[in-house]
Amino acid sequence: YDVAYDDGESETRVAEDLIKATDSDSDDDRRGGGRLREGDKIEADYRGRGKYYPGKIRRDRGDDTYDVDYDDGEMETRVSKRLIRSKDGGGGGGGSDSFREGDKVEADFRGRGKFYPGKIRRDRGDDTYDIDYEDGERESRVNKRLIRSKDGSGGGGGGRLMEGDKVEADYRGRGKFYPGKIRRDRGDDTYDID
Repeated sequence: YDVAYDDGESETRVAEDLIKATDSDSDDDRRGGGRLREGDKIEADYRGRGKYYPGKIRRDRGDDTYDVDYDDGEMETRVSKRLIRSKDGGGGGGGSDSFREGDKVEADFRGRGKFYPGKIRRDRGDDTYDIDYEDGERESRVNKRLIRSKDGSGGGGGGRLMEGDKVEADYRGRGKFYPGKIRRDRGDDTYDID
C-alpha cells in the first residue's frame, strides 16, 4: 500500500502487517454489510414493525439471524440480518471501533501518551473498557479513543483493507503509528496511504 499520512508525509509499498484499520469508511460499512459479532452494538427493527431500537448482539446463530438484547430489557431471538443495522454505521466487524472482552489491545495508560499492550477485561457498555495490561497493571473505564487494536483489526474482525479506509500505519517500520487513509491498494499486500 502507498500511504499518505495526515501530517503530509507519504510512503509507498507499505506492507499490510504495518497498517492498522482505524475508522473504516468502506462501502460495506456504509451499507451495514459484513458479519455481525456477539457484543456488537446495533439497532434492530423490533418484531419487524418498522421501528428500530438500540441493543447488542447476544448470539450469532450462523444462518444470518441473531439473538438481540435490547437496551430497554427486551430480548428477541432469530432476528434476520436485514432487520439489524450497526449503531456505528458499520456492519459489525468490518471496521468497528468497539472492542470485546478478551480482545488484545494497546491502551494509552492513564492518558499520558504511551501505549502498552493488554487485553479488554470488561466492556462497560458506555464506550469505556477495563483493561488488564501485560505487565500486571489494571485500569478501569478507559475511553475507547485511548485504545487501539493490537492485532490491527480495529476492534472487530480483520478483513481486507480497502481504498478509502482510515488506518494507522507504522511509518517506515520504526514502531510509531500515524493516522492516514488508504489511497491505493497495490494488490500485493502493500498500500499507498494519505
